[in-house]
Amino acid sequence: MSTEKTDAIVIRQTDFSETSRVVTLFTRDWGQVSVIAKGARRLKGPFEAALDLLTVCRIVFIRKSSSGLDILTEAQLRKRFKPRGRDLLSLYGGYYVAELLSSLTAEYDPHPILYDEAVRTLDRLSGESHPQQAVLRFELVVLREIGHLPALDVCIACGNPLARGPLAFWVSQGGLLCRDCQQEAYGQNRIPLGTVALLRRLAAEPAPSPDRLEISPQQYRELRQFTTSAISHVLGRRPKMLRYLMSPKPKN
Repeated sequence: MSTEKTDAIVIRQTDFSETSRVVTLFTRDWGQVSVIAKGARRLKGPFEAALDLLTVCRIVFIRKSSSGLDILTEAQLRKRFKPRGRDLLSLYGGYYVAELLSSLTAEYDPHPILYDEAVRTLDRLSGESHPQQAVLRFELVVLREIGHLPALDVCIACGNPLARGPLAFWVSQGGLLCRDCQQEAYGQNRIPLGTVALLRRLAAEPAPSPDRLEISPQQYRELRQFTTSAISHVLGRRPKMLRYLMSPKPKN
C-alpha cells in the first residue's frame, strides 16, 4: 500500500454503512478513484463538507494493492460548486460534468488537462451567463482527451480540407464528410460550415471566452445535435442529465 496526495473533484457518493460512504473522485494525478471515507456520514465527521458533490478538494488516500477500495484519510476543501442563484441550467450543467467524468473516464487513468478543464467549467457555471456554451466546451474537451473528438478539418472519406458546405457528420466514423462524399445511405447529419467553425473555436486551446462567441439559436441547436450524437455514440446511450440542458438557445 502507498499513500498518495492529489487534487480531486467529487463526482459521486453512496452510503456504505451507518458512518461511512464510498466516494468516487476524479483526481488530477490518478484519474478516477473510488475510496471508502470512514466517518463521512457523522454529523461532525473527519471530512466535514469537503466531500459534497462537485467540491474541489485536496485529498490524501491509501492506495490498496488488492482489488478493494482505496482508503481516504484526508480531504481539505478547496472550492465549492455554487450554481448561480436560481439558474437551474448552471446546476444541471454541474451534474452533467459529474456524469461525463464518471461515465467516460477510467480508474487510475489520469487526464490532468481534463481535470483542469472540469474545474474551469464548474467556475464558468458558477459565474458566467453562458452555461450552455460552457457545457459545449467541456463536452468537446472530454471527447478530445479520451480520443473520440470527431475530425473537424478534413473529410474523413477523401481527406480533402473542408472548404465548402453544407457538410455532414458521420457519427459512427467520427468525422465530417465534404459535399462530394455525402451519401444518404450513411445516415449522416447535415451541419453548416459556419457551425463547424464554431466547433473548432470551442474546442481550441486556449479556451475562447463565451462572451466573444456569438451563437444564434439555430447554431446552438446544430452544436447541441453534434455533441449529443458524438457523446451518445461513445457511451452507447444518451446521457441522463442531458435532457435538463436542452433549452432552445443559450442565454446572452
